[in-house]
Amino acid sequence: MTSNRLQPIRYLFAKELHIVNIGLHSFAETLHSTGTPVIEVDWKPPAGGDPELIALLDSLRASRRASSSGEGWSESITQANKEAISRLLAARPVVRGIGIADEVIPGMEKKTILHSGPPITWERMCGPMRGAVIGGILYERLAKTPNEANKLASSGEITFSPCHHHAAVGPMAGVVTASMPVWILENEAFGNRAYCTLNEGLGKVLRYGAYSGEVIERLDWMRDSLAPILARTIASHGPLNMKSLITQALQMGDEGHNRNRAGTSLFIREIAPFLVELDVKREKLRKILEFLNGNDHFFLNLTMPAGKCSLDAAANIPGSSLVTVMTRNGTEFGIRLSGTGDRWFTTPAPMVDGLYLPGFSQEDAAPDIGDSSITETTGYGGFAMAAAPAIVQFVGGTPQRAIEFTQRMYEITLAENNAYQIPALGFRGTPTGIDVLKVVDTGIVPAINTGIAHKEPGIGMVGAGLVTPPIACFRDAARALAEEISHRASQDKIL
Repeated sequence: MTSNRLQPIRYLFAKELHIVNIGLHSFAETLHSTGTPVIEVDWKPPAGGDPELIALLDSLRASRRASSSGEGWSESITQANKEAISRLLAARPVVRGIGIADEVIPGMEKKTILHSGPPITWERMCGPMRGAVIGGILYERLAKTPNEANKLASSGEITFSPCHHHAAVGPMAGVVTASMPVWILENEAFGNRAYCTLNEGLGKVLRYGAYSGEVIERLDWMRDSLAPILARTIASHGPLNMKSLITQALQMGDEGHNRNRAGTSLFIREIAPFLVELDVKREKLRKILEFLNGNDHFFLNLTMPAGKCSLDAAANIPGSSLVTVMTRNGTEFGIRLSGTGDRWFTTPAPMVDGLYLPGFSQEDAAPDIGDSSITETTGYGGFAMAAAPAIVQFVGGTPQRAIEFTQRMYEITLAENNAYQIPALGFRGTPTGIDVLKVVDTGIVPAINTGIAHKEPGIGMVGAGLVTPPIACFRDAARALAEEISHRASQDKIL
């Protein structure tokens, strides 16, 4: 009897085997070592194999089915996401002009200091954010020395608030103070606005936590000379179509976050005829053009508010799993969903894996920081790295890896962009609209490239690289969305 039972097994191994390995790579390695051909399937259990999260995803899928059949919750996740992504894709961000922060940003007052990331107190701020706050206080002449600024920051007299609470965004520390000039962008499709400071350049700059005399002097020049002249230039030109400029930049080797050479060049080309027509001394115009030409990152502070006003129009749609905010403050990494409104979901900020400037190493680095991941949230930045192979010289990796980053993001997004396209992928639209449920289901987290600030205040930039967001905040957000949907379903039954 035993012999009969073994016959099928002997028959199986007597023939040429065609093996498909699903899951653990080590199984395939064993077969390869014996010379046996094997096809590997890259498969992982949904939600990392977490039974609670698998049940949560199943319940949300059930909500979709119930809603589509006319039972239970009245608005399905699918319908909510269609509305959210259609708003994001329909966005038409334009540059309206430049204003002074406390005159144009909602809720901004003289002793308000905006910062990047989720809410945070002075006591919990990382080194570069503290440095930027000190620099902001010195810039406003609220203190004469860094020590005095430190005391004022810790006194309780300063109101600290996230940029995202004021329709604004800021790179790295993201510090915005009352008298700083800011870009004013408007989403013409929906009428909402977003704001961002002007970019200072790289190296020892305020957003990286530096506050030396040269930093404050540069900020003064930007307020007193650069901003007023650019404001007059934009007024003469008329609204700048940011969607068009970003589209062109992506086809010229930029990705809109850490590579903006083409975008900055396009911006200069667009405004130059109107700039030189102004009744301004030649020396001033020369200094402005030299500053713009020497600052490839200038365009970043335009791509960021372009993304912010685009995403804000897709916020607060009940049931939508679209991620509308993804940001960091050097202490925490936080996200928001369209379907959960203003609620934050946070985890500790991760470290950046990157390339360092001479004399610095990972030991000098602060954790990930900045609102600039609004670019990835919108559908460019790290999501469009395939368009910018040269960026690997700045953030690390290889051109092939840049392409793989972009291709992987299609698995966690709701759409392909109808404007932002990637030549290397046959002009395929960039992956757009992060779906928190797809992130949780696949275990794939958004790809973000970023700068690296020194962990101590006052030093500045030390490198750039790639960061892996913690998946925990995405899982927490998915749970909260499920609770929100369940609550709405119960309310519908009562009604």
